[in-house]
Amino acid sequence: MSTKPVVVYGASGYTGRLICEYLRELGVPFVAAGRNKDLLQDVIGKLPGIETAEHDIVEVEHTVEALTDLFSGAKVVCNTVGPFIKFGPEVVEACAAAGTHYLDTTGEQDWVMAAQDRFGTTFAEKGLLLSPGIAQMYTTGEIAANIALETPGLDTLDVLVLWKGFPTYASTQTIFTILKADWFHLQENQYVKVDPLSKWDVVVPGQHELGLTVPWGGTSHPVWFKNDPRVANVKVAGGVMNRPVMEAVVATTAAVEADIKTLPREQWDDALAAVADQWASGMPPRENPRLNISVDSVHASGPLGRKHVVIHGNSNYKQTGLMQAWAAMSLLQQPPLRAGFASGCQAFGHRQLLGVLRQFGLVLDPVVTEHR
Repeated sequence: MSTKPVVVYGASGYTGRLICEYLRELGVPFVAAGRNKDLLQDVIGKLPGIETAEHDIVEVEHTVEALTDLFSGAKVVCNTVGPFIKFGPEVVEACAAAGTHYLDTTGEQDWVMAAQDRFGTTFAEKGLLLSPGIAQMYTTGEIAANIALETPGLDTLDVLVLWKGFPTYASTQTIFTILKADWFHLQENQYVKVDPLSKWDVVVPGQHELGLTVPWGGTSHPVWFKNDPRVANVKVAGGVMNRPVMEAVVATTAAVEADIKTLPREQWDDALAAVADQWASGMPPRENPRLNISVDSVHASGPLGRKHVVIHGNSNYKQTGLMQAWAAMSLLQQPPLRAGFASGCQAFGHRQLLGVLRQFGLVLDPVVTEHR
């Protein structure tokens, strides 16, 4: 049973340790939990200033029963153990049983949909927040989209999410996991399947060179805005700013479609894991704000208006860690704006989240251009 109000599950991973760092900075006691106590102690023991943090380190089995026991006594769980479509259900079930809010860092559209369908009603009835996908890759873009939607009458969102860097091992596993799923954009309030081989050359705000992007699993945005009466259409393009890497992503996706998805379904996991391991390069270095930049761009349009919102930032994994830690701190002090299934902006407010990122120097003021 936790004696601290926040549990970071998967704390030894790249993002998990960043969440712990920001919880320390915010003065929030936490439990660093995972499946290997020796690794946890090694990782958490090296965090800057950890001696000033009120924290415990706990090894736990990945079962509903063991997780429920651990979460009992806590108020918020920050889950970084992915791929979430594979490992998420047990954590969410344990949160529901223990009466804790659930946050995670997923980039998997199919998991966001599954979490909403399977657990949204239960969490709403309990007054608990179920918020998968609070992370730079999607929440910062969601902030930009909501700033655009402050102007009434704009019902179509064209979203671009780009960052400079290389995915962590866990992110790489997620990228290849979503290759098994169907991907969707939102068209006239209905999910429309996206061709997984789609790719687009895009104009990147702030540079002359075109970027190469892909559907990136459909992203979370179509799900978050599906039941928003302001929005009818959502299309998202995403990727990294390194064009050769994106060309390799496109080629790998095509190879998966041709060579793996033609195999029997029960062979997909092993085959995809083998490909993912070829991409994985161990733990990336700590982010450098001079090098690891991000761009979230949203063109919003309607019959009689257009608005463009761009948020330039840095250190996308730090953005994720901060938003997770701040969201947990907020939930310790007051209920979310919406219980049950909700995005970061729906649960905490897009202007509030923007202010937190600005406070810690991770994003610039949004650049807003409007034509009416």
